[in-house]
Amino acid sequence: MDLRTLKSAPEGKTLEFKRDASSAGPILRTVCAFANTAGGRLLFGIEDRTGAVVGVPEPLDLEERLASIIADGIVPRVLPDIEVVPWRSTHVVAVRVHLGPSRPYHVASLGPAEGTFVRLGSTNRRADAQLAAEIARSAQGVGFDEQPVPDLGADAIDLAAVRTAFSGVRDIRRSDLKTLRLTTTAQGRDAPTVGGLLLFGRDRLERFPDAWVQAGRFKGASKSTIIDSADITVPLIDAVDHAIAFVVRNTATRYEIGGARRLEVPEYPPAAVREAIVNAVVHADYSQQGAPIRIAIFDDRLEVENPGMLVPGLTIADVLGGVSKLRNRVIGRVFRELGLIEQWGSGVARMREACRQAGLPEPLLEEVGMRFRVTLTSGRSEPPRAIDAIDEAALSAMRDSDGLTTSEVAAAIGRTPRATRTRLQKLIERGLVVEVGSGPTDPQRTYHVAEEPRGYGRGGPGDRED
Repeated sequence: MDLRTLKSAPEGKTLEFKRDASSAGPILRTVCAFANTAGGRLLFGIEDRTGAVVGVPEPLDLEERLASIIADGIVPRVLPDIEVVPWRSTHVVAVRVHLGPSRPYHVASLGPAEGTFVRLGSTNRRADAQLAAEIARSAQGVGFDEQPVPDLGADAIDLAAVRTAFSGVRDIRRSDLKTLRLTTTAQGRDAPTVGGLLLFGRDRLERFPDAWVQAGRFKGASKSTIIDSADITVPLIDAVDHAIAFVVRNTATRYEIGGARRLEVPEYPPAAVREAIVNAVVHADYSQQGAPIRIAIFDDRLEVENPGMLVPGLTIADVLGGVSKLRNRVIGRVFRELGLIEQWGSGVARMREACRQAGLPEPLLEEVGMRFRVTLTSGRSEPPRAIDAIDEAALSAMRDSDGLTTSEVAAAIGRTPRATRTRLQKLIERGLVVEVGSGPTDPQRTYHVAEEPRGYGRGGPGDRED
């Protein structure tokens, strides 16, 4: 074990430092969370804030005590690797916990309902019943969307909708519903699977009321003021295109001259936007309640998040390295056959490459409050400070309104609509104005002043609201 490297790393999903083992409770919660989530190392004799090695006085005694605490305190039994590691004139005791095959594990004294923990960042979080069931399914190799819904018949799947979705790909017969695992045999008869209902169920939102996309365009860099929103409740396959259209409608386009042609350059690379949205739909944990997929557009960034942490055994580093574990196998298979996703694990790589080619920062991947979030950062640069009196008049009129149309701005500054559109486009490109509408020809599009126009860089955690 490379202790020098580990002690220099920040605490996180798979690493925790402890000065000593004076309290068994925190130790058991951490070991339990590691075993349920992605494994990890617990190092004793290291300050948790500074990473300074203080050592332990009796390492062999501590090794024996930890083995007893863990063996007696977690159900089912966890068998970690415990190692005494020399460090200069002292020792560190390292406990390595593997992802457990019998998960979910719980702290024995708390019981399954209160004692099941997962690892989120550098913290241990109590798992509710839905998350504990998801952990159990992952251990059994069964996806939530593969489960049958035995109280419904196969006719709960809209065969016409399946055929429409696959039009141009292949012909769909009723027997193909089983091949696609949209239906299965349960209790001696054909029944829909959860994935079948989520994708093509006749009454899917009655059974899964959170299987939709909530989209919002916010003014500035927080969620204090919303200027456009959409509840996208169409079937999940169609929801991808609807969500992309919402992003296009609510983000800027700049224009570059390439040879004799004017090129449109969107604020966010279309390939990155599509991958972020498709990944959210395919990898969402639809067993969670009260948690739709969410898209939030700010002046400086685009956030796409889905309910559900990464599946057990997976870390952010794994995802960045191209490792993929599919939570929803039915949805994933259908999306792949329809050409909406390609090789497993390649979506994040395409997002990163698209952002690099556009000169934007790489996407930020995070687990935030039992949800997984992808953030694309805008490439808007600091706008010039000097603007003329006419532009200032336009900005002043927009500040005093909830959004103005082109003709309303033109009236405020005393210019023709054509001249006004030219000025507005330049203000948009400089990051001073936000356009809301379906495109340049939308007669209902409105213009708003961007809040904090010079603050488009990525802020710290305190600069954002969830």
